[in-house]
Amino acid sequence: MTFDSNSTNKKRQRSDRWSRYVVTGFGGLVLLTLVILITHLISQALPLAYTPSLQHLSSFKTQDNEEIISAGDIINSQPLLVRKSDCRLGLKLLKGDSLESNHDYIRPCEHRLSAHSVMGENYIVDVSPNAQVRVLPVRSFNMGDSTAVDIATSAPQATLSNNITFALPKEKWRERDNWNMALSSKWAVVSISKGNSVFIRWVNRLRPTQVVDKRFYNVDRLVLLPGSESVLLQIEDALYLNRLSDKGASLLPIISGIDASLDENIIFPLAKDRTFFLTNTKTQTLTRWVLSKSEKGLIFKPTYQIALPGEIVRDVAEHASMNLVAVLTDKARVLLVNRVSGDVVASQQIERTAENITWYGNKLYGYSGNTLSVWEGKHLSGITTWASLFEPQHYEGYGAEETVWQTTSASDFQEAKFSLTPLLIGSIKASLLALLIAIPVAIGAAIYTAFFAKSRLRNIIKPAIELLEAIPSVLIGFIAAIWLSPKAEQFLFSFAFFLIVIPFVLIVVALVQRPIAEYLPKKLRHGAELLFAIGGVFFLGFISVEYAPALIFSVMGVDGFTLLASESNSPIGKTTIVVALALGVAISPSIYSLAEDAINGVPNDLKHASFALGATRLQTLLRVVLHVALPGIVAAIMLGFGRAFGETMIVLMVTGNTPISSWGLIEGLRALTANLAIELPEADVSSAHYQILFFTACILFLFTFLVNTIAELLRQHIRSRAYYG
Repeated sequence: MTFDSNSTNKKRQRSDRWSRYVVTGFGGLVLLTLVILITHLISQALPLAYTPSLQHLSSFKTQDNEEIISAGDIINSQPLLVRKSDCRLGLKLLKGDSLESNHDYIRPCEHRLSAHSVMGENYIVDVSPNAQVRVLPVRSFNMGDSTAVDIATSAPQATLSNNITFALPKEKWRERDNWNMALSSKWAVVSISKGNSVFIRWVNRLRPTQVVDKRFYNVDRLVLLPGSESVLLQIEDALYLNRLSDKGASLLPIISGIDASLDENIIFPLAKDRTFFLTNTKTQTLTRWVLSKSEKGLIFKPTYQIALPGEIVRDVAEHASMNLVAVLTDKARVLLVNRVSGDVVASQQIERTAENITWYGNKLYGYSGNTLSVWEGKHLSGITTWASLFEPQHYEGYGAEETVWQTTSASDFQEAKFSLTPLLIGSIKASLLALLIAIPVAIGAAIYTAFFAKSRLRNIIKPAIELLEAIPSVLIGFIAAIWLSPKAEQFLFSFAFFLIVIPFVLIVVALVQRPIAEYLPKKLRHGAELLFAIGGVFFLGFISVEYAPALIFSVMGVDGFTLLASESNSPIGKTTIVVALALGVAISPSIYSLAEDAINGVPNDLKHASFALGATRLQTLLRVVLHVALPGIVAAIMLGFGRAFGETMIVLMVTGNTPISSWGLIEGLRALTANLAIELPEADVSSAHYQILFFTACILFLFTFLVNTIAELLRQHIRSRAYYG
């Protein structure tokens, strides 16, 4: 017996030990998975916290008789444009460690040749003595041939495409003192100056027959902005704006007090000409001006200033896909600036070999004379700042500062609007309103089944309600999108009427159900209150849907549907209330289940003691049962809020996914979760957009963690007060 007993004990101990190892191992795997998940989220979002910098790659020199007039992405086999001493333009490619000639664009010296860059693409501009203008994209040349070519002879070595040809007035061209040209995706603009008078010709690149001519007088400085269809003119010490849509030479004042030298560049337009930077030598600042809405139409307004004490700005270059602007000063210093918020994120000294800079991808090219330098940008997504993510900003085309999330665009050189405020407002607004709908329903049902209903009725109702929790949220979202959204206008008024009247209906039901229940058989008396309540609710719902809106509108003398639609910028079927209704239905079973267990778990001895002291059932419920069960009820509500905040499919299917910074209940919304589902599959890996999406995922995780932690701490605190006074 002793031997068998010892053997059995050893087997039990061995089995317990292995069970402990297995449970501990699987628990460790769960924790390890959680740590890996958190680490991955943080690692993908962490580059946003890095400081961007420039690393010098190499420098190149052309021949002494060649002047660089336009940089190209030579690292990726794009040509560099140089002006040679014999009036020709040369295209050079990087071969090995040196720049070698690939093409020469040869024209007589009577021709005027220049180069222009439009959103990263270089063009050659050729104006003949007869004022014939030809605009040739550099990419139209066959880069495989290194022979010098005269384009006028239509040599086969160069293949031209997408070129533009138009004429200027011969007399004005021959009498010119100076000329300038600018290009956009739609317009080609040429200015011809004679003394203080300026002639400007606008030519539509898509329809070259559409030509607009304008003449201005007493002009000291001129900047062409074809991307915004406007021109900036300095007359004496004031800067004026003339738009293509303005009649004649009408001028709109912009700013006064300009005292810079006329041969000094003080206006630096960005690629699409909807933003320009203006230097002020008096205040030693660089000011950003943005095209904005106003009563006078689209005009330029100042937004922020960057202090540059003792420095003069040489050039400003914007990144094609990030909110990054590089500012080059005469002190050989490059500032890396967030173009939206104006935050100077980094400052770096460079070699004194650059007077002009331009971005190609993550590489910054600087050139001056016959020297070209290349720097590689490191951690450029770190240009994102807290101000650009959470504070209102003045974006291009907007009338005032706003918080906007808009990341997709049809082209490069577009302001990316990465404000997370609309997404946070959308998630919080939908979750809180869903709680307002779910708490009365779920807690009321939990109180009835756990305290008032008989055990047999409870055993039927509780599993039926908990079974609703197994319904996929995508199905609830589908029903809400297909059925609820089209009926939203009528349903919103009906629901408002229902919420106002339902307390009075339930009071009436409570008063009449007991006298009527006395006439029912004994088996049906208990539980009859549930049938009366359900019947009253359905009857009120029918009245609310079919008759209430028409009755209210006739009494008020207004068309409520039209009034409601005029107050919202979103479709009525995609408003916050509709989302909250669907979301409230989805989280109600979870809150009910936890709250019902908490209420039912109150010891019967406490209830009986309350009854023995003469308390009524209602007094016992309020003073004893709910007081003891409060920790569990609070935890249920907090967990329901966490689930509503993290819900994806319902807010994705029911809302219009419009990121609007509004707490209005009849406005649309976009939640953080829905935004992740929509944009993460389309975001470029390692881009700022991609990293910001992972940052929002970190916010979701942190919020859920904090909600659950606070719920547990609050539950323990309330429980300790309940049991220990």
